[in-house]
This record gives sequence, C-alpha cells and structure tokens, in this order.
Amino acid sequence: MDTDPRQFAPATARNRDFILPILQRVLPATGRVLEIGSGSGEHAVHFARHLPFLHWQPSDADPAALGSIAAWVRHAALPNLAQPLHLDLGAAAWPVAQADAVVAINVLHYSPWSSTAALFRGAANVLQAAGVVYCYGPYRRGGAHTAPSNAAFDAWLRGIDPRFAVRDLEAVEAQALACGFRLDEVIDMPANNFSLVFRRG
Repeated sequence: MDTDPRQFAPATARNRDFILPILQRVLPATGRVLEIGSGSGEHAVHFARHLPFLHWQPSDADPAALGSIAAWVRHAALPNLAQPLHLDLGAAAWPVAQADAVVAINVLHYSPWSSTAALFRGAANVLQAAGVVYCYGPYRRGGAHTAPSNAAFDAWLRGIDPRFAVRDLEAVEAQALACGFRLDEVIDMPANNFSLVFRRG
C-alpha cells in the first residue's frame, strides 16, 4: 500500500482562516502569487481554492517539503495551483521572473537573518510596480517580545538552530525599506502573531 506523501501541519489549520480574509483584501484581484516557503503545501491549496482568480505558485527549498506540496497539488487538482518550485531565498536568481504578489507565512523566523534581506531583494526583482509582499508570523516590537509565549518560542527556535529567531519588526521594516518597500499595514493576529503588508514606494 502506497504511503501518502502529504504532510500535515497543525498550525496551518489554526491560522489559515484568519489569514485568508486579509489576503482577499490586500492581494490583487488577478495575477500570479509566489508563495515562499510553502512547507506542507496546505496553505497553497487553501488559498488557491478560495482565490480562484489568482494563479498560486508554491515554492520551498526543502526537498521533503517539495514532495509534500506536489502531493497536495495533485490531490487538490485546482486549475490555478501550480506545481512547486525549488526556491532558495539566498540564490542569486529566483526561478520566477515575474509575480504580482509574494506571500511568506512563518518563514522569517525559521531562516537565518540574511534571508530577510534576500526575501525583499528577490521580491524587488520579480514584483510589478504595484506588487505586495505579505509576511505572517510572530515579531518583537520595540525590542521586546509581545507575549511570554513568544519569548519561549524564540528560545525554542534558537535551540533548533542558532540562526533562527523571532525577528524585530522594526529591523524587518528597515530591510524592506532598503529594497523599496514600505510597511503599509501591521495587523494583530491570533496567538500573538502579526500580518505585515508591504507595498512598493
């Protein structure tokens, strides 16, 4: 009997219905969305299903994640959901030449700090003039954690890999600004997370 290569991430089921209304509001009505760090692939399926006029392009750098995403894509069989691409944020060139929005959910704290600058540099190269970058996750504000649970999560992340950490929102904003993106919205989300909406200008 074949094993199911699809991965299941409990956090996805918890946050996707809170993220979706924001994406419905801030993403363009049509066009191509490049999702960075698509992980299990569950977000890609959920958002592609509920945003049928957007072409959803998942991506990841982890071969295991790419296998799970591909399995989810096959299972969902949605006409607007593409096969995943291998995308390393630190690569000089991304495998996508053009997009209308970039979505990164729970990416920045699970990657080295250099990946934050790489995300915005890459987005500047592929996004159109009115392009949007959406980032979701926990952030420190004013140099402090916003909840004790986030401080504990930060310690856990650093224990997994000392390059990982809950990032300072102001530092992320500075990296975005250096690449031509302004922080347009900061939206409080459940479980002490935030949605950050960046736009060119």
